Amino acid sequence: MLYWLTALSDGGDFFNLFRYITFRAGGAFLTALVFGFLFGRPLIAVLRRTQGKGQPIRDDGPEGHFVKAGTPTMGGLLIVGALTTATLLWARLDNPFVWLVLFVTLAYGLIGFADDYAKVSKQNTKGVPGKLRILLGILIAGVAAFLASAFHPAELQNQLALPVFKNTLINLGILYIPFAICVIVGSANAVNLTDGLDGLAIMPVMIAASTLGVIAYAVGRVDFTEYLDVHYVPGTGEILIFTAALFGGGLGFLWYNAPPAAVFMGDTGSLALGGALGAIAVVTKHELVLAVVGGLFVVEALSVIIQVLYFKRTGRRVFLMAPIHHHYEKKGWAEPTIVIRFWIISLILAMIGLATLKVR
Repeated sequence: MLYWLTALSDGGDFFNLFRYITFRAGGAFLTALVFGFLFGRPLIAVLRRTQGKGQPIRDDGPEGHFVKAGTPTMGGLLIVGALTTATLLWARLDNPFVWLVLFVTLAYGLIGFADDYAKVSKQNTKGVPGKLRILLGILIAGVAAFLASAFHPAELQNQLALPVFKNTLINLGILYIPFAICVIVGSANAVNLTDGLDGLAIMPVMIAASTLGVIAYAVGRVDFTEYLDVHYVPGTGEILIFTAALFGGGLGFLWYNAPPAAVFMGDTGSLALGGALGAIAVVTKHELVLAVVGGLFVVEALSVIIQVLYFKRTGRRVFLMAPIHHHYEKKGWAEPTIVIRFWIISLILAMIGLATLKVR
C-alpha cells in the first residue's frame, strides 16, 4: 500500500525510498514486530478468558507436558495478523505472488483455526477429522499450484529446477501440479508436527522463511540470477517483504511463546506458516531447496511416518515416541536443550540451502 507513495516522488526525496524492496522489507519487519508486542498480551488475555482450560494435553504424551495444562492456544492468530497487516501495508499490491502466498497462509490458517476451536470447545485432542483437513489442504494447494504455474514465465511453467546444477530443468508436464501440491501440503503438515515444544517450531520457521526470502529477492532480480546462474522469476522480490513480516511477527510471538509458554501457536499458526513456506518454494522454483532449508521439518515428519509404518508391520517402535523431539524428551533431555539444539540444526541447514545459490 505504501508503495504508492512513490507517485509523490520526484526521484530524489524521501518518498523515493518506497521504491526499494529492502527498505519496505525493513518497514514490514518493524511493523509486524510492533504489532506482536502491542497485541500479544491483549490477545492472550482474550484466549485465556474464552478457552477456559486451554489446549487439551495428550494423555499419552511426555509426563512433563501435564504442567502446561491451561495454556491457551491459537497464538498463531498473532503471527498471521502481524504478517498480513505488515505485508498489505508495505508490499506492492499489484504483485500476484504476494496475493498467492497470502492466500495460502490465510486459507491454511482457517483450517488450523477450525481444528484448534474443535479441540478447545470439545476438550479433546481430535479436532477436525484428519481426512477432511488433508482434503481441504489439497484443494487450497491445488489452486495455489495452478496459479503459480500460470504466473511463471512460459519457459519455467511446469518445470522443476534442480539445485547445484546449472540451467537444469525437468519438465514435469501435468505432474507438476500434483508435485507442487505435495510440497505445500507436506510443508504445512511437517511444521504442524514440529510444533510440540515451547518455541520449537517458530524459530526454525523464521530461519527458513528468512532464507527463502533472500532466495526470492535474488531470483527476482535479473542481475543476481545472471551472476548466480539461477532461473529468473520476475516479481518474486516482493516476497522478501512477506518473509520480513513473518520474521517480525514471529519474534513478537516468541516473546510470549518462550519457555514456559504463555500461549501456544496451535494449528492456526503451524499450518498457516508451513503452508506459506511451501508456497514460497513453489513460487520461486526452489521446491527441492525447501527440503534442505526446512530439513528439520522433514526429519520430524519422517520420524512419524517411520514410526507408524514400522509399528504396523512389526508391532514395535523405532523411536520412544514420535515426532522425534518427543523421543529425546523420553531419553531425558531437558526441553530447552532440545529446542535450542534444533534451532542450531535449522540454522546450519539454512546456510547449506543458501549455498546452493552459488554452488553451481
